[in-house]
Amino acid sequence: MAKLDQTKTPFFDKIRAYGVSGTTALDVPGHKLGSIDNEFTRYLGHNVFSMDANAPRGLDNLSKPKGVIKEAQALAADAFGADHAYFLINGTSQGIIAMIMTAVRAKEKIIIPRNVHKSAINGLILSGAMPIFMKPHMDSELGIANGIILSELRETIEEHPDAKAVFVINPTYFGVTSNLKEIVKLAHEYNMLVLCDEAHGSHFGFHDSLPLSAMEAGADMAACSIHKTIGSLTQSSMLITKGNRVDPNRVQSTLNVLQSTSPSSLLMASLDTARSYMAVNGKEKLDELIKMADETRKKINKIKGFKAITKEYIWNHKGYDYDETKIMVKVSDLGLTGFDAYNILSQESNIQMELAETHLILAVLSIGTTQQDLDKFVEGLKNLKKHKTDKEIRHKIRFTYPDSYTRPREAYHAPKKYVKLEDALNEVAAENIMVYPPGIPLVIPGEIINAEILEDLEFYTAQGSTILSDTEDGYIKVVDKDKWYKYEGDL
Repeated sequence: MAKLDQTKTPFFDKIRAYGVSGTTALDVPGHKLGSIDNEFTRYLGHNVFSMDANAPRGLDNLSKPKGVIKEAQALAADAFGADHAYFLINGTSQGIIAMIMTAVRAKEKIIIPRNVHKSAINGLILSGAMPIFMKPHMDSELGIANGIILSELRETIEEHPDAKAVFVINPTYFGVTSNLKEIVKLAHEYNMLVLCDEAHGSHFGFHDSLPLSAMEAGADMAACSIHKTIGSLTQSSMLITKGNRVDPNRVQSTLNVLQSTSPSSLLMASLDTARSYMAVNGKEKLDELIKMADETRKKINKIKGFKAITKEYIWNHKGYDYDETKIMVKVSDLGLTGFDAYNILSQESNIQMELAETHLILAVLSIGTTQQDLDKFVEGLKNLKKHKTDKEIRHKIRFTYPDSYTRPREAYHAPKKYVKLEDALNEVAAENIMVYPPGIPLVIPGEIINAEILEDLEFYTAQGSTILSDTEDGYIKVVDKDKWYKYEGDL
């Protein structure tokens, strides 16, 4: 339970007061608290710009907080059951990279599931750490990667007892969690840190019916997307830590390497107010949301051809727990791919889904979701039925991942060349290639490109998915093995 007065919003109060103080702004930013009359300022209004100050005296400094930012972060730590909280203005990606750089150095091992977000791979590149990849449990019916199996983690830890940390996704993009409490216990027995990507689970600690939060499970660090599920502005997140295994000075030092020296006061104010609202009202609002989501799943499951995934389904498919504020709907029994459904819902019902996969679509709900939103979703699904086809959706589920040739950092710095996709078989990838969303790489720097990778790229491209990579037009960046050399030292 929170011990501090969670109704307080110290940073928001201070920045709001500054905006109406009549200060003559001879500092940056250049809009001078909204005095430039352009289309953008007229649309947003004066209040937004009056609060967009840099770091004037009295408003504290994110790189070394001593005043209202420090107070706001202490309130956040209290609300999330952590010892320390750090505001992030470069998204949870910044937090994930910071966790990895804090926990592991060049050539040290980190145990990590292969279905991580690309930011974790970037953390490996920047830290130079050696990933020990674990294959997550695969759901062959839905075609998605889920959580870590505890027995397999134990085997991996016993094979690599010198690893410095274990990285866990809590939850996956689709809302599935692992047995985090036992994972933490096991990792700590081997003196390993536990780092959690909690981008989609920031709300967990505010309701007993939801899966355990990272802090409740005893994890050492967690990166939380407050903007995804709690309601702050996009790009605003938090890094939270607990226990004495992590040095807060090293965390702050790492964050100072990664973050801007001109952080957005709007993002920080939104973190301050979103935290306060969730701490005060979260239990009640989540009560309502969980009930609405449950009723919506029941309605969907009465519509022939659709299957809304329940917690019982997850339990029966080796998942440990499930975030019921997510609604996964299998649509492939209608002869439609998730990509088909995603596009039709957008074009015909003006409904924006979070993402699509071969067999399903995903809705991410929050305390901002209304009953009207969910009713419209159900009606949109009913409308989908008229698009039913006789085709069988049979995209092959990948149960393996590419072999590793070298560390991501070495591949990133290695000599490179561009080859056509059809000529890329058995080459070593020099870049992340992923479908976005969710941003989980199909191949990462240092992995050997196999036939499955090329098949997946062809499939997702045909579906109209957004493929993120450094290259386009049928080419891919790979390591130039003819110029390959091994680096010395701690690169």
